[in-house]
Amino acid sequence: MSTKLAKITEKARQDKKIRFTSLAHLITPEFLQETWGLMNRKGASGIDGETMAQFEANLKERTEDLWSGLRHNRYKAPPVRRVDIPKGNGKTRPLGIPTVEDRLVQRAVARVVEAIFEQDFLEISYGFRPGRNPHMALKALRSCIVTKKVRHVFEADIRGYFNHINHEWLMKMVEHRVADPVILHLIGKWLRAGVMQHGVVTRNEEGTPQGGPISPLLANIYLHYVLDLWFEKRCKRCFQGEAYLIRFADDYVVCFEYKRDAENFQTLLNERMKQFGLELAEEKTRLMIFGRFARERKAEYGEDPETFDFLGFKHVCGVGQKGEFALVRIPSVKSCRKFTDRVRTWLRAHSHWKRRDQQKQLTMMLRGFYQYFSLYHCDYKLHSLKRQIERQWIRSLRRRSQRHRLYWSYLRSRDWFRLPEPKLLHPTI
Repeated sequence: MSTKLAKITEKARQDKKIRFTSLAHLITPEFLQETWGLMNRKGASGIDGETMAQFEANLKERTEDLWSGLRHNRYKAPPVRRVDIPKGNGKTRPLGIPTVEDRLVQRAVARVVEAIFEQDFLEISYGFRPGRNPHMALKALRSCIVTKKVRHVFEADIRGYFNHINHEWLMKMVEHRVADPVILHLIGKWLRAGVMQHGVVTRNEEGTPQGGPISPLLANIYLHYVLDLWFEKRCKRCFQGEAYLIRFADDYVVCFEYKRDAENFQTLLNERMKQFGLELAEEKTRLMIFGRFARERKAEYGEDPETFDFLGFKHVCGVGQKGEFALVRIPSVKSCRKFTDRVRTWLRAHSHWKRRDQQKQLTMMLRGFYQYFSLYHCDYKLHSLKRQIERQWIRSLRRRSQRHRLYWSYLRSRDWFRLPEPKLLHPTI
């Protein structure tokens, strides 16, 4: 099956205007079983309550029944189960959890459609794409700011992006490359499936629920046409200086050489977003002086250079050991607070665990945080975070008894209390 996908990929790469009219035949029982091997076994249940383990127990029979339903147009896309997860600052992010069966079909269709559109997506896009990750986006942004003619940075945020994707526009964009009526019909079903919360199904006329395997791909296709292509093919022609866009899903920043170009882009961007049913969040959208000369220019007014957050890091105009410009990136306040809140919640729920078991879990959580945030200039912040986690753990342990003897002088010599120290894991990013 991978060979057939490779042929589709090659055709899409060679001819950027070809429309694929026959794709549904790729989705066979064998293809579904192969797709199952790529899925996360720890996924939550949908509205029917079926678990991944239950589905896998009769995988061959279930995939054959599923394929038969797809082949004879009997497949119905069930509503997704809505779950609200904490986003920070008291806000929540709605997730839509499909059923296991629906998740498998979405993943299979996403593999086919992704093989085509991956040949069209531009280098400036890094989110939810095979072989790409946030660190690559951070590295590209650093390269632009440090080595290019960047004097201004435009930071933007799309208000409720996933909830405001226009279905009609999205289907037109998919149809640029996909003309198979079966695939288009399935995508349309998922967009109209609706969301179930507290037993009530709500059907939306716009948006695509976060949580389904095909949702990130559809979101990337939408912004590919709305933002990426428009910026590269249309906007850059109007700019007098250099300009660079770096996007990860719906998070993006734009670097400019001249302020006039950035101001013109902001005006054009507002109009472009409205045209496709989107809106910029004004409170999170701003233009700032940033780059090699920002510190000198801001010093004229007795001010410090502004900072901005991108992909969990706070970006700061710093100074290197030899007095040269250095882009300093440290974990943002929001990222650290989110992590410490998660640790605090876990400690409250598992305060009865043995100390050694708590140590193992906290070690795993800290190493996961280090794995993402261990860049240059992050050492001090990560050590500070580790000490904060230790203090939370001590407070949790002391609540077990009013006659405890858990003082720092005692704990520092205990093996069971030791947590991993942060190390530089990404020296080239």
